[in-house]
Amino acid sequence: MFRTLTNMRRLWRMARALAQHDALVPHEYASRVPMPVRFMARRIGRAKRDVRMLPPGVRLAQSFEEMGPSAIKLGQLLATRADILGPEIALGLETLQDRLPPFPEAEARTIVASDLGRPLDAAFSQFGAPVAAASIAQVHEAYTTDVPPRHVAVKILRPNIIDDFARDFDAFRFAAKLAEGVSGEARRLRLRALVETLAASVALELDLRMEGAAACELAENMRTEPAFLVPLPDWSRTSARVLTTEWIEGVPLRDAANLAASGHDPKPLAVIILQSFLVQALRDGFFHADLHPGNLFVDAEGRIHAVDFGIMGRLDFPMRRFLAETLGGFLARDYRKVAQVHFDAGFVPPVHNVETFAQALRAVGEPIFGLRARDMSMARLLEQLFDTTRRFDMQLQPQLILLQKTMVIVEGVARALDPEFDIWESSRPVIEQWMLDHLGPEARLREAAEGFSSLGKLAQNFPQLLHDTELIAGQLADGGLRLHPESVRAIAISQLRRTRHARVALWIAAGALGVIAISGF
Repeated sequence: MFRTLTNMRRLWRMARALAQHDALVPHEYASRVPMPVRFMARRIGRAKRDVRMLPPGVRLAQSFEEMGPSAIKLGQLLATRADILGPEIALGLETLQDRLPPFPEAEARTIVASDLGRPLDAAFSQFGAPVAAASIAQVHEAYTTDVPPRHVAVKILRPNIIDDFARDFDAFRFAAKLAEGVSGEARRLRLRALVETLAASVALELDLRMEGAAACELAENMRTEPAFLVPLPDWSRTSARVLTTEWIEGVPLRDAANLAASGHDPKPLAVIILQSFLVQALRDGFFHADLHPGNLFVDAEGRIHAVDFGIMGRLDFPMRRFLAETLGGFLARDYRKVAQVHFDAGFVPPVHNVETFAQALRAVGEPIFGLRARDMSMARLLEQLFDTTRRFDMQLQPQLILLQKTMVIVEGVARALDPEFDIWESSRPVIEQWMLDHLGPEARLREAAEGFSSLGKLAQNFPQLLHDTELIAGQLADGGLRLHPESVRAIAISQLRRTRHARVALWIAAGALGVIAISGF
């Protein structure tokens, strides 16, 4: 009972902040709201006239900023959900600023000494004032006590932030549960799952050791991508509330004038950012989900350095396949294939007709291909795609939330660097390479080899069959059966236009090759 009252009190304060910014029942939409609700909203609070002149999405963003860190994080997530709030309000939420005044330097020094278990001057020979402050943490420039000293960035959690988030998210869960209990639309949108996704993401941000681990994992994944670099943590100076990493010497990507003065060509930078993101998402299933210009720096050699790994996204293999085949299908303008991908993944209930869904997808895709490159937006395509799937009862897929948010940010960064940026042509090599690696003939043969190996392990009473199966599996895995590289590429790219029946035929061919190979022994 006490917990319920506490949640209701916190929600009341949030409702008051919304009302005072004319964001609880915006006047533009008041006529659609029942009179008792409008009356209650007026009793909670009234907005000043100058506030009411702002766009509704901007007013909502300002109310979230006033409510504090938890609401800011919620607003950032809702900015990706035009299906919940509508495109106008979602666009306004993109103005949300995740910046707060820094907390005192003396308090930061106390936290560092306490968490590292030693005096601050035993870890750092110099420790400066904060250079950046956001809703969760702030960053200080420092030098270590090593010989020679190393230039580092020290990130420190805000005092009491963990307890504040715990209380706020308890209230968010309470509100989502109430909403799903009375609204079918809230259940379809899976508001509780939305809150839990955000809570899980923030929980990782609140343990800076997890951010350090994320930086290490991303650096390892991207070691073959020399144009995208990740600063590594100093684990001897890192704890749950303190993260020390290499200091990045470079020009902030948001500083266009300085970029130009330094002689950097913005066009290749746009390609690096987009392709690096797609490599992370598709190839590795682990991507930086906060790639805004303030987190990206360009060094003297034109390489991109990313910082701030508190928000990371993961995609399992089925979701990566869904994404690649969806984008590949749109690239090939094969809307029947895209529709079938949705049905095969179980995202669209079978009560709907595949052909009708393909027709709806065509209405999304065709207008895009008549536009100039600068006007073709992948982020807008995903937004319209998800809006269309809503009409076909597709439930929200939590794994796609951060992906969609990051795609919006990445595309915006790329367009700012190069207004003529062709996002589709820049994306094509990464998507096609993924299709080649995972859906091409050699990938099918590798899967067949794994299948033969598994069958061999079960055939304990057939030693010779086991020997033959393991032998052929080993040869396949070692590249014993190969096609000409150009043939492989042509077949893999053709996967963009293949029907499910053609893929079945390819499996049959792979199986036949395996049988022929075994019989050869």
